[in-house]
Amino acid sequence: MKNISKILCGVCLTSALWTNTSCIEETFPTNAATEDQLASSAKATEALLWAMPAFLNEYNVLSSTRHYDYGYSSIMHIRDVMTEDMPIEYSNSGYDWYEAWETNKYQGEGYMYAQFIWNYYWKFVQTSNNMISAIDPESATTTQLGYLGAAYGFRALAYLDMAQMYEFLENDGTTGTDVVNLTVPIVNETTTEEEARNNPRATRTEMAAFILDDLNKAEEYIVNLTESSKTLPHLSCIYGLKARYYMWLGDYANAQTYARYAIDAADVDPMTESECLSTTNGFNTLSCWMWGSQLMAEDDAVQTGIVNWTSWMSNETTYGYAGVEPYVKINKTMYERISDTDFRKLLWKAPEGGALEGQTPFLDSYFEENLPEYASVKFRPAEGDYETYTVGSASAFPLMRVEEMYFIEAEAAAHQNASEGQALLESFMQTYRDAEYTCTNSDVVDEIVFQKRVELWGEGLTFYDVKRLDMSVTRGYDDTNFHDLARLNTEGRPAWMNICIVQTEKNNNQALVGYENPDPTDVYTPWVEE
Repeated sequence: MKNISKILCGVCLTSALWTNTSCIEETFPTNAATEDQLASSAKATEALLWAMPAFLNEYNVLSSTRHYDYGYSSIMHIRDVMTEDMPIEYSNSGYDWYEAWETNKYQGEGYMYAQFIWNYYWKFVQTSNNMISAIDPESATTTQLGYLGAAYGFRALAYLDMAQMYEFLENDGTTGTDVVNLTVPIVNETTTEEEARNNPRATRTEMAAFILDDLNKAEEYIVNLTESSKTLPHLSCIYGLKARYYMWLGDYANAQTYARYAIDAADVDPMTESECLSTTNGFNTLSCWMWGSQLMAEDDAVQTGIVNWTSWMSNETTYGYAGVEPYVKINKTMYERISDTDFRKLLWKAPEGGALEGQTPFLDSYFEENLPEYASVKFRPAEGDYETYTVGSASAFPLMRVEEMYFIEAEAAAHQNASEGQALLESFMQTYRDAEYTCTNSDVVDEIVFQKRVELWGEGLTFYDVKRLDMSVTRGYDDTNFHDLARLNTEGRPAWMNICIVQTEKNNNQALVGYENPDPTDVYTPWVEE
């Protein structure tokens, strides 16, 4: 912690104009305790623990009043609009702050869109490093060891996200032979300023070793964590992170093993139909998940009224962005592929004349009458309160659900043995989602990933599957429900899924010069109906 406050000249920089440079010479979070304070105060140590889940909802890290700047859930939304699963509809408002990510505009190293992602994650890492640097495992109490396990879990989450988002993989829009499989620099609790100023992008192999070490330490120490809050990771979550980690690396045997460990260790079952479709508690409460984040009425993001998760993800409000448009919807072709006997299809408004028209439960008849076809009702405002922003936006969002582990287990098995993967998929679907389900797709992996996309729609995870599996994005087609500029089609993984490291970092870390992800902006032309 003593050194890390200085090296922020080399990482997580902010600037009013991103083409210029600036240097933040403070430790994040600025109200964190110092090591000396921690030595004399158990409460200070505890404060560092709670700083980590609190940072998930950190508001305005850019100090720029951008209305996508409300923390981790915003980056989840960014990843989702980069896929083909989430069309955004707006006709009159013009207030879609995520349009650049939807349309592949301004994605290069000098733009604020890349800067937001970069700044947020490095402050996230710093928040975890603060906790790790403050505890010596050799002299720590049992309670402190539990806190240390949580810190390693949070840091592994951050680095696993960044590794997958920034790693350059081949695509049909850009080339970068010198940067293939390069991720991001590694900054840990002992990194010095001098090291940070010449800190190259870690290779996939180097990053994998670093993350695994964090996960192993998390697994060792997390058993000492007595705090029961689901805003903190527990052993099942560490197993879940390992399952994600091994999927990223294509180590399917270990991915399957750890997904099963996570399922067995979790204290929840897959959400029921009534839980998913509840108009008051649907996807807004921690109790049904392995790990999540909880906003409170006094949080800055909630107090803004409109710059928070509920504002952007719940179409059923009278105070948020999504409530008046831009509406969040499901891709028409994705919706049509879901079986009518699968209750999850009721999480979106059926088209007029569709088999399920009128069957989706809405909070109020106003929304049933006024929301567009395919609009989501998955994420309800807290307590079903669509009028009071201090109540409705004091909601929770999921970081990890046990359902994801079932799909990882099935996909990992299918890569090794298609029949086993199919059996696992059918078992899950018939038990928890659609009693009439049968897998008829000859491509079992494709079918598993599709059902996973349906299950985790809006939870920020499909991006990773599209990128690692070299999947195409298809938004331009006859009668598409994507707006004109977002109708981008690719052949294989999109170039825009190789996120650019920002210019402000290069200015202070010379090891990055010449090792940039190429700017994907405008490398695809929107599809136009003939």
